[in-house]
Amino acid sequence: MNILFDERLDGALPTVDAEATLQRLREALPGMTLLHSEEDRRPFECDGLSAYRVMPMLVALPETLEQVTTLLRTCHALQVPVVTRGAGTGLSGGALPLEKGVLLVMSRFNRILELDPDARIARVQPGVRNLAISEAAAPHGLYYAPDPSSQIACSIGGNVAENAGGVHCLKYGLTVHNVLALEVITMEGEPMTIGSEALDAPGFDLLALFHGSEGMLGIITEVTVKLLPRPQSAKVIMASFDDLGKAGRAVGDIIAAGIVPGGLEMMDNLAIRAAEDFIHAGYPVEAEAILLCELDGVEADVADDCQRVREVLAQAGATGIILARDDAERARFWAGRKNAFPAVGRLSPDYYCMDGTIPRRELPRVLKGIAELSDESGLRVANVFHAGDGNLHPLILFDANRSGELALAESVGGRILELCVEVGGTITGEHGVGREKINQMCAQFEDAEITVFHAVKAAFDPEGLLNPGKNIPTLARCAEYGAMHVHDNQLPHPELPRF
Repeated sequence: MNILFDERLDGALPTVDAEATLQRLREALPGMTLLHSEEDRRPFECDGLSAYRVMPMLVALPETLEQVTTLLRTCHALQVPVVTRGAGTGLSGGALPLEKGVLLVMSRFNRILELDPDARIARVQPGVRNLAISEAAAPHGLYYAPDPSSQIACSIGGNVAENAGGVHCLKYGLTVHNVLALEVITMEGEPMTIGSEALDAPGFDLLALFHGSEGMLGIITEVTVKLLPRPQSAKVIMASFDDLGKAGRAVGDIIAAGIVPGGLEMMDNLAIRAAEDFIHAGYPVEAEAILLCELDGVEADVADDCQRVREVLAQAGATGIILARDDAERARFWAGRKNAFPAVGRLSPDYYCMDGTIPRRELPRVLKGIAELSDESGLRVANVFHAGDGNLHPLILFDANRSGELALAESVGGRILELCVEVGGTITGEHGVGREKINQMCAQFEDAEITVFHAVKAAFDPEGLLNPGKNIPTLARCAEYGAMHVHDNQLPHPELPRF
């Protein structure tokens, strides 16, 4: 059931006068860039999830904190919703704009404010690219660990908003594990400091709360990140398998052996062929699946771990095991994996990227279920996984020009996410919920849990003006979706706001 933009379920947007809003913002912020023509607004109508498009009413590109504060206070006074956008690389519609709202673009906040190699921290503005932090830290032998495949373009503010991951998160954690502090401005224009440079801060852990909050609680204006020393040695082993299930079981075998790789990635045959044709990484195109296992640390430990992993892979039924000969080959192996998404994009006019997480032990079962859904629907699925932490990225290939195929791809994607929940997993690992997965939130959480989510949202944004309609489903939506009980024609907790 595709009810993505049904206003009956998400609540009608407030009555907003575009011309009056533009005039008030011009008066309050005469030096700030405001885009209002259709031609200027068109590039902002979607994020990386380009299947859904909405033209924003206005696009604001501030350059100073004062401008952000004034904009928020003005919009709050006018009761105009605000959606925040970073680099626009998100894949769940989290930065999808509103027809009757302001799109606040933070891309001009792109300065590294401080880099302290002794304290191993960096203070950066939210528009700084993920990779730029590691590039700035490299002369000091340091780097920023989370490395999403889009790291060349994605911004750190968006990484926090979605709690982004990457191929090395198995060992080094997600964004939340690598951020010490945030500077935030509320919808009312009030500044907040969350977290600290110390190992711990007093009070509730609001730092973790803001990670993955998708711009619904406040506007991030500064991020303090941890920097790590570059490992002395890093080696990559590529193992090929003639069966997808064997590869899935090998993932669990490696972890069970007490080895924690820096990265442990998996690709199926369709993804292998696409990446090899695009990048020429040296992948075995006849394999049903490959695992890329990176081991890092001091040289002696890495050598021992490589030998142990080779033994585990051989026992698991690997048909080929290759250790990258040098850093250049290691880089090629990772380039194929990190370019898997654009590579698969060459196979079909469109694809729908899913993001769910499961217990590692359930990999074989879920892979079988995905294959069955592919056969049933007639849509090909290329599988690319952060296998070590159970984060799946099935890419569902379709052609939007064919009537009904987008809806079919959505349906298959939704069923994959519900399968993840069924085996004890979750509907997202790093891409967030946004608008794309809001129905599946109803499948994963009970009404009491959704009640708490709404209460947290209301504590930070009582009027529901920050990124409305994202992340948290309304109770009406869940009732329509069939995942929440309705008693005597009444939804539970009628006192909750209908954001």
